[in-house]
Amino acid sequence: MSTERENQVYMAKSVYQTSSNPLTGRGVLIFVRSDDCFRLAEQAERYDEMVTFMKDVAKRSADWGIVIVLQLGAELTVEERNLLSVAYKNVIGARRASWRIISSIEQKEDTKGNEVHVTKIKDYRTKVEAELAEVCNDILSVLDQHLIPSAEAGESKVFYHKMQGDYHRYLAEFASGDGRKVASDAAHESYKQATEIAQSDLTPTHPIRLGLALNFSVFYYEILNSPDRACHLAKQAFDDAIAELDTLSEESYKDSTLIMQLLRDNLTLWTSDLHDAEEKPAEAAPADAAAAEAAPAEAEAPAP
Repeated sequence: MSTERENQVYMAKSVYQTSSNPLTGRGVLIFVRSDDCFRLAEQAERYDEMVTFMKDVAKRSADWGIVIVLQLGAELTVEERNLLSVAYKNVIGARRASWRIISSIEQKEDTKGNEVHVTKIKDYRTKVEAELAEVCNDILSVLDQHLIPSAEAGESKVFYHKMQGDYHRYLAEFASGDGRKVASDAAHESYKQATEIAQSDLTPTHPIRLGLALNFSVFYYEILNSPDRACHLAKQAFDDAIAELDTLSEESYKDSTLIMQLLRDNLTLWTSDLHDAEEKPAEAAPADAAAAEAAPAEAEAPAP
């Protein structure tokens, strides 16, 4: 395929039409969304390009929803919302994995006393942290300025506030000092807001509500170092879902039960760690909950 053709394929193909608003007489922009570009980028696993496409859609959609065509309900569709989440999750996920590996190597070299190696590794870790911060701040800006203000449905509000909490948490993972506290406080506030809306608008078996509980509990465990609160939150969410399992819709059954299993797995792991900590306080190692986050299953879960 020629370079020109490739550019055409990967170029966002948004089409605009102009009509008149009968209520105000003002011109109204109607967005005809392309359904090819971001899906093609996803299939090709070009997640950075996918982020660019979806972020552009998110900004335009939100701006129109608030300023121009609020009555037309221009917030992202469920599919667009999920694609945006998947794109950023893949972009940030690769960098978080790299950061963990680099940090582990740095710790080992530091233990060996290899100062020259440690200095080089620290420089490289700093570079990865800058990339992490850029990605996190990028999506947080989109959420703050566009997606959250334009969200109307309770499900969308929970989804975006949870996403907001997740990316503040990712910042807290590698930040230190005041920066860690700022990111941690912001994540906690976002998760709290999402939880309040979820408890009033979503059923206990809803995959987004369950995913929120899972990630909020991971936040308590990993960032706030509070295994008691993490276990309490995870157990409460699991028990509430079990109590209403008969109300679980067929379309969300797979996603909901998967997240419930992750909640139970974390509870088993964390309870074991609590028991070990009572016997050997200095030996309690933090669990790596990266694989137990709800994002992949939750992000692609269909709305009920």
